[in-house]
Amino acid sequence: MIKHTFTAPGRVEIGGNHTDHQHGRVLAAAINLETSCEAWANGTDIVNIRDQRFGNETVDLNATAVRPGEAGTTAALLRGVAAWFKQRGYAVGGFDAVVSSNIPVGAGLSSSAAFEVLMGNIFKGLFRLDVSPLDIALAGKYAENVYFGKPCGLMDQAASSFGGLTMIDFRDTQAPVVKPIRADLSGYCLCVVATGGSHADLTPDYAAIPREMSEVANYFGKEYLRDVSRDVFFREIGRARHLGDRAILRASHFFEENERVARQAEALERGRIKDFLSLVVQSGRSSLAYLQNVYSPKYPQEQGLTLALAISERILSGHGAWRVHGGGFAGTILAFATEEKKEEYIRQMSAVFGEDSCHILSIKI
Repeated sequence: MIKHTFTAPGRVEIGGNHTDHQHGRVLAAAINLETSCEAWANGTDIVNIRDQRFGNETVDLNATAVRPGEAGTTAALLRGVAAWFKQRGYAVGGFDAVVSSNIPVGAGLSSSAAFEVLMGNIFKGLFRLDVSPLDIALAGKYAENVYFGKPCGLMDQAASSFGGLTMIDFRDTQAPVVKPIRADLSGYCLCVVATGGSHADLTPDYAAIPREMSEVANYFGKEYLRDVSRDVFFREIGRARHLGDRAILRASHFFEENERVARQAEALERGRIKDFLSLVVQSGRSSLAYLQNVYSPKYPQEQGLTLALAISERILSGHGAWRVHGGGFAGTILAFATEEKKEEYIRQMSAVFGEDSCHILSIKI
């Protein structure tokens, strides 16, 4: 029995809030927190996972059809990744793995995507599959959409699979353009703040965003907003209002956010850090006002994200940046803080959201 070590990092979304599912651009980074394992081929068609956090799972690779009662489980993710490879003719086999992770669950750092990418890396490494980082990301997205039951885009899996700081253009989701970004963010710390909100019952809120954006795209004769002319959209807003003002506002966010990502990447590469930070703040304000994914309309009294953004603005104005992170509605915000404001920021956010709410991260190159 030869044991092999495999890893997959978590990720942060720096720009491109809810743009990937409309074939837009994102700016994302793999981080120094990861899911890892020791794994070895066992000569069968059975996968045995011993997860130090979630317990044991066993999946028979001869039974890779969707199991509705399995939705939302790690077994569903594993079964879905295996199914993606098998459907494309890859010879995958059984293995045993002992999995551990230091990615906090529910902190918006893509612990599920890291697990999916880890499973893809295991299949690739143990069975010598000729697959790319993109293939592994696509397998993870397929598992999460079809088997786990979450309507996510490709950003989380792609950021974990490719690693580093990247701008990813999803115009062609089967062949996205991944561009590594060179940046010097010394003098700033990267912090994700978990506000303690629950994601329970929020799937309809998440799903409404791509649905409403797609309804706007369909009105203009396209499937995705990326294929709609920005100028035509803004010129025809009045005629499209029957779709609902929120749908129009969310589409407006997409067009501006998609262009903002490209400007963020350019500012980073040219060393214009203050311009980059200003764009991060603009992204967050657009999510708050136009995308409207900072709190659920079902629970208007629960606005942890909005509160975290307000406190961040008071502390970090002129000393960093802040924005909603990931899907929104509950969960986390992302902030950049200068070294001189770092301790004050952590202290005040911890006082409001709990001692373990602030996660200081670094980008994994």
